[in-house]
Amino acid sequence: MSSPQTRAASCPVVHGSPTDTDDPRVPMYRPEFAADPHGAYHEMRRRYGSLAPIELAPGVPATLVIGYSTAVRILNDPEHFPADPRAWQQDIPADCPILPLLEWRPMASRSAGADFTRYRGAITAGIDEIDLYALQAVVADLAIPLINSFCADGSADLIQQYVFPLIFAVVNYLLGCPPEIGGQVAAGTAALLEGVDAEKGNRMVGEALMRLVTLKRAEPQRDITSVLLGHPAGLTDVEASHHVSQIYGSGIEFELNLITNTLLLILTDERFGGSFLGGNLSARDALDEVLFNDPPLANLLITYPNHPILIDDVWLPAHQPVVISMAACNNDPAIRAGDLTGNRSHLAWGLGPHACPARSMAYLIAQEAIDQLLDAIPELQLDPPDRTPNWRPGPFHRALTELPVIFPPTPPLDYPR
Repeated sequence: MSSPQTRAASCPVVHGSPTDTDDPRVPMYRPEFAADPHGAYHEMRRRYGSLAPIELAPGVPATLVIGYSTAVRILNDPEHFPADPRAWQQDIPADCPILPLLEWRPMASRSAGADFTRYRGAITAGIDEIDLYALQAVVADLAIPLINSFCADGSADLIQQYVFPLIFAVVNYLLGCPPEIGGQVAAGTAALLEGVDAEKGNRMVGEALMRLVTLKRAEPQRDITSVLLGHPAGLTDVEASHHVSQIYGSGIEFELNLITNTLLLILTDERFGGSFLGGNLSARDALDEVLFNDPPLANLLITYPNHPILIDDVWLPAHQPVVISMAACNNDPAIRAGDLTGNRSHLAWGLGPHACPARSMAYLIAQEAIDQLLDAIPELQLDPPDRTPNWRPGPFHRALTELPVIFPPTPPLDYPR
């Protein structure tokens, strides 16, 4: 029997390889995919099994991993599946809309070997510096004025008026970033994630982050940026700025989508909404169900095999993207159980050496944001109640465009600070 991981030189090419298929690749950047990704995963699983041929952008092929056990095997094998994209990006046009998002940067998530170890130690130390008890109070302090700004109106768009400004402010706090620098980072990051004028967004982010690093070199404090700069790994200003960029990108995008997708679940699922408001299930339970079904970063954890390699009787080419679909893998019928309450075996945080080091922090922020909102305005309803969610197109995220709600007008909360 063949080994699950075999060099191309020792085996014939297997029919059905995602690199040699005659079938059109599944375009994951179109609105149709965003509208029904689970339908697309189901069809991919029916046609291709655990590995499916996709396009991340027009003319940018990749392989999507939709089998849970296959994903676990790949994520735990960085020797054969490194995260360094430099060989791949040599053949990608400079104007490719997703290149700025995926290109190599000097940080742990895009590195292997000694570089990975060095970068990972620095970023983990920065995250570990944060006092989670103090952070919970910070989230509450930031949430209450935002809730007070619309609670008497009887309606709101929770993304624009609550979740985004809250998460933006929290990430600025974690990084010790002044609002004027953070605003430039947010605008640039949005352009990158949407693929609209991505090069301008890339430039905006780079300039803002270097301003922050320069500031923290001169005036270090107890924040992630200062810890990165003072870590024994000896990060340069450029290296530190890229790590800060990653915290902005993942912190804002991940948390924004995690909170809004969880609020959507609470507002639309009678099983969850009723029991949540009745006190039988917690925000943590709702968060975990979303992390299973609609993780905020649905398709990512990209690796680039350093040699042609045989996985599940399919050849994967060298230096081409292998994308883990956390959403599809979490819903793989081979491992999916019925009741998810209390089950946290999903892949939304990643797995293996590149697993997210900030999961406790992310859980705390999301849970506190949701609890503060629902404690203050418990009678939230979608506007209109039968509204069909509108999802942002894109191959990587699972993100709502808006979350409009109505509720009985509520007096502002006491806020003595």
